[in-house]
Parts: sequence; structure tokens; C-alpha cells
Amino acid sequence: MAALLLPLLLLLPLLLLKLHPWPQLRWLAADLAFTVRALRCKRALRARALAAAAADREGPEGGCSLAWRLAQLARQRGEHTFLIHGARSFSYAEAERQSNRAARIFLRALGWVEGPGRRGAESAGEGERSAQSARDTAAGSGPAPAECSAARLAPGATVALLLPASPEFLWLWFGLAKAGLRTAFVPSALRRGPLLHCLRSCGARALVLAPEFLESLEPDLPELRAMGLQLWAAGPVSHSAEISDILAGAAAEAEGPVPGYLSAPQSMADTSLYIFTSGTTGLPKAARISHLKILQCQGFYQLCGARPEDVIYLALPLYHMSGSLLGVVGCLGIGATVVLKSRFSAGQFWEDCQRHGVTVFQYIGELCRYLVNQPPTEAERGHKVRLAVGSGLRADTWERFLRRFGPLRVLETYGLTEGNVATFNYTGQRGAVGRASWLYRRVFPFSLIRCDVATGEPTRDAQGHCVATSPGEPGLLVAPVSPQSPFLGYAGGPELAQGKLLHDVFRPGDVFFNTGDLLVCDDQGFLRFHDRTGDTFRWKGENVATTEVAEVLEALDFLQEVNVYGVAVPGHEGRAGMAALVLRPPHTLDLADLYAHVSENLPPYARPRFLRIQASLETTETFKQQKVRMTREGFDPSALSDPLYVLDQAAGAYLPLTPARYSALLAGDLRI
Repeated sequence: MAALLLPLLLLLPLLLLKLHPWPQLRWLAADLAFTVRALRCKRALRARALAAAAADREGPEGGCSLAWRLAQLARQRGEHTFLIHGARSFSYAEAERQSNRAARIFLRALGWVEGPGRRGAESAGEGERSAQSARDTAAGSGPAPAECSAARLAPGATVALLLPASPEFLWLWFGLAKAGLRTAFVPSALRRGPLLHCLRSCGARALVLAPEFLESLEPDLPELRAMGLQLWAAGPVSHSAEISDILAGAAAEAEGPVPGYLSAPQSMADTSLYIFTSGTTGLPKAARISHLKILQCQGFYQLCGARPEDVIYLALPLYHMSGSLLGVVGCLGIGATVVLKSRFSAGQFWEDCQRHGVTVFQYIGELCRYLVNQPPTEAERGHKVRLAVGSGLRADTWERFLRRFGPLRVLETYGLTEGNVATFNYTGQRGAVGRASWLYRRVFPFSLIRCDVATGEPTRDAQGHCVATSPGEPGLLVAPVSPQSPFLGYAGGPELAQGKLLHDVFRPGDVFFNTGDLLVCDDQGFLRFHDRTGDTFRWKGENVATTEVAEVLEALDFLQEVNVYGVAVPGHEGRAGMAALVLRPPHTLDLADLYAHVSENLPPYARPRFLRIQASLETTETFKQQKVRMTREGFDPSALSDPLYVLDQAAGAYLPLTPARYSALLAGDLRI
């Protein structure tokens, strides 16, 4: 510890002279503590990687980071509980055994023959003999799901998982990693065109699906077979002889370790798996996740201050980065216990926490909102939760969450699935997503640059370089691309990553990743999320941040949820603000109070022109608000069944949007 602190203390005088950070001095101790923790975390991960590289390649600890970390935990703390799912629990040793069985069933599909010196699937002729040997070995142990697939899977092929969050999801994912295959996490709600698009975009050669999804997938099966996909089910399928049960086959396999060389990547930048973007602005894209990123995610909970004895509550989809890489891989990083829920239940949450002794809750902001909107229960008192870690928690919900369920620590973070930058609000400053101290930027470099917030295009000076923002000014978050912080892009053509890389940002030849998100850094160095460049719209010549408007509206007691977006109005330039509102029971809509509130707290151009009252807001399965469809629907009262209101500036009030007022609006007779 002293060796790490000494260089920082020596740099402190230079820091004070260079940056004049007097408003930030009160946070210096927290900045130093987090920097030390980050450096220790990086050192530990590097040591693990070096140990894996030096390990016996025939042993289990010589493979990819997922393989060797799981084998290491099974050896070091094999009896410690890794996973709790409903009434089932699994130790680290059991997780290792289950994933080894899964690895072997996939290795059969590769034509691999176990034995000293064998290097996986052989060349064409020998590979066929290996496949036959694998089938002979499986004889008498029930149908082997890989029996007809030896010619279908090649080393490094992609296998897609269409499964709910469950232990079986993890065993199959870990098994694929140990077999040297790539995994694609397909969002479980996708069907028809979006599902086929995802499978094609990542080049999947096989699909493992949940039996309970088979009925809804029936119309897609002919197309899936026409794509040449090998189809497996994660469980028994009674009415389809063409889809075999991969779990039954895996249960008959040996549970011993598989050689590390099968999964060891040639480079840490190689693609390990694909995670799809949410698709809120179009069809999902398959983000490439490298072996390096998986290794780095092992340090997530260490950076958050969690400990091996913690019990982590995880109710996020595993096909999302927050659930799989931060939740599960982060748990593996510290060797803790994870309570995995297939679906989040706000009414059951505190009972689960009491039953399992939960100490850490991994959230998405909407989950916290659901909890504070629940009626009080006895189970929410006397809980052991000391740390809530996640993203997307708005300041108003943050305040209510702590007031009702505290004392506990909230650690808000920011990051993107495909991104190379992350921020941590390790001070607990409410409403902030991170810190921009000089020390933090030395470990996790990033910058905020000026841009046209409506288009997202960076503003450049006379020399063609980008311009850093001033405190309090919204800026585009960018981060330098390097071997330690790469951007791999997406599966498919290079056009999918268009605009994600910025060149010559501060000096000729540099390359930065463009997050597409606008953040604000205040004079104390705290970062706050402002908006996404795609969500920001222009009205009356001004830029309107949807998150800023939503936060103002959410301060009203009678509103439970708010979604703000821009809609086109004939005869007007730009887009007018529209707010979809969900009322908080048992309240009713108070138009006079709402108008007075927005008039007092928002400039004229930012006040929503239209209100749409809904029973609930549509979100993705990762709890992001859907805006694209609602933007297209607009505000036509003849096409929408929801109650609609329009801001009549002449009357100084929100009025019902009747057909007559709609006609007056289109004719330009209604002032908005």
C-alpha cells in the first residue's frame, strides 16, 4: 500500500499547481483511496493473466480467463456457494463440474478426441474419424445432441443462447468458453425478423433455446433450419424429435477438467462473445466482447468495494452486459455468492434479501423506482444490504430510496457494452455517475468535448481539433483507443461502427471512442449524465435534453413515470417536446399544477408541448424506455387511444387535444 501511495503523494504538489482544484480538495482522500484500489485491482488481474499464460496448457488453468478463473475458484474455495437460484444452490466446485460437462458436449460437435497432445478438432479426414469416435463413445448413454453436428461446428464457431436467466445459462456459457467457441447472448424476447437478424449478424452456427420458448418460435423454425443452424434445447422437448436436449447429453459426460489449450486465445483482443445492443433506435447490433474485456470485468466488484463474503442480488437479464459481465463475471472476480433471479419482483425483493442474507444489490434505475413505489412491508426493515451498485438511478429516486431503505451505500456507475470507458461515483454524491478527478483520469482516461448536441457531431477549432468543455457545459464523452482500452466494433460490416471512432481529436493521429452520450462535469469534478445525442432534440432554435425535462416532471408527486421525446409538427422546424406520463396511484392529473411547475422550472423552449397519459410505459427488457415507436406515432388524437393534451400558449394552460384543436394546430392557428 505504501509503495502505491508514495508516487501519488509526490505528484500532489504538481497537481495542485497545474489544476488549481480547490473545490475538489474535500474529495482528495476518496480520490486517492479509489485510485489505490484501482491500481491494486489492475495489478491483481495482470498477475492472474500471467499465471494463466505460464500454466500447463494441458491443465484447466491454462485456458481463457473464464475457464482458468472458474478452475482456480473450484480449487481455492470449492465448497463456497457460488450461485443461488430459487431452491437450488451450487458451489464453485459444482459450477466447475457442470461447465466441464457442457464443454464436452460442445467438443463432441467439434469432433474433438480427448487424449494427451490432441489439439481439438482435426483436419477434414481425421476430424470425421474423431466425430465417429465421439459418437461411439456416447453409445449407450442416450441420444447425443451433437451426433449430427460434427460437420456443422468448426473451431471458433458461434453458438447462440436464447435462454432465460438460470444456472443452465451459465453452465452452457462457461462450457462454450472452455470449448473455445464463441457465445452470442440473444435477447430472450426476440422473434421473427429481429431474431433472424441477430443470428445472421453474428454468424451463429447453432442455437440453444429454452423449451418454454419453442411454441412462440414455431413460425421461425423453418427459417432457422434453412439457415443451417444446429438446434438444441436446454431441456426435454416432447413434441419435436428434430431438436434434442443438450442438457441430457451433458449430464452423461465426464465432469473432469478439460485442457486449457482448447480455449486459450491467441490474443486477448480476440472476440470471446457477442452481446446485442438494445435496439431502441433500430435493429440490434452484435457488439464484440474480447477476452480482455472479460478479464477486466472480473475487477468490477473489487472496484466497487465488494468482498468475497458478500451475497449479490442479481435480477438483470444475463444477455445484457450488466447481468453477465458485471454481475456474474464480477462475482467470479471476487469469489462471492450471487442470488440469481429469472425475473425481478419488487414485492418479493426484500423477502429474498432476508432469506439469503443479501448484502449487495445490483440495480438498474428502474428497479429502484419499482421498489420505492411499493407499499411498505415488514421485510424491508432490518435487511443486511449495505451496497447498491448499478446505473440509471435518477436523483429523485435516489433520495427516496436512501430515505426509505437506508442506511446503505449507493455506487452509481456508467458504461457501454461496446465502450472502452467506465466511471464510478465512489463518493456517493447523489445524481452523479462518476468523478473526473485528475487521478481518476490517469487510470481511466476520458474527455468531454463540445459538439452539436442535436447531431452529435464534434465541434472543431481552426486547426481541426476538438475542444474540451468548461465546467457546467454539456459535452460528448470520448475515450482514447489503445491496446489496453480497445474498441472492437460490431459483427458485420464496418459501416455499423460509423461515427464510433473519432480521429485527430486533440492531436494528429489520435483515435477516440465516441460514446454518443452527453455528460456534464461540475466545478467539483462530478460527472452527471445529461442526455444521449440521439434523444436530444431542437425546438425554437434551442437544444432540449430529454433527461433534464423528465427530471423536472418527476418532481411532481402525482407522476410516477415520465418519458420525454421530440415529435415533428407540420409547419414548424425541429421537434416539439412530448411527455408520456404515468400517474401515481391514487393521484389524478392536475393540469394547473403541472403547467405552473414546468413554467417555473423549465425555459419556454423546453416545456413539453404535448402530454400523453398512459397506464404504463413501454420499456426494453433492460428497462430502457422505448422512444422510437412513440416518436413515429406523434400526437394525432384520431390515431391514439391515450388521453392527449396540448400546451396552448395563448391560453397559458394545457388543454385536451381535441380534433378541433388538432386541426387548428396543423393550420397554424394554435400557438404552441
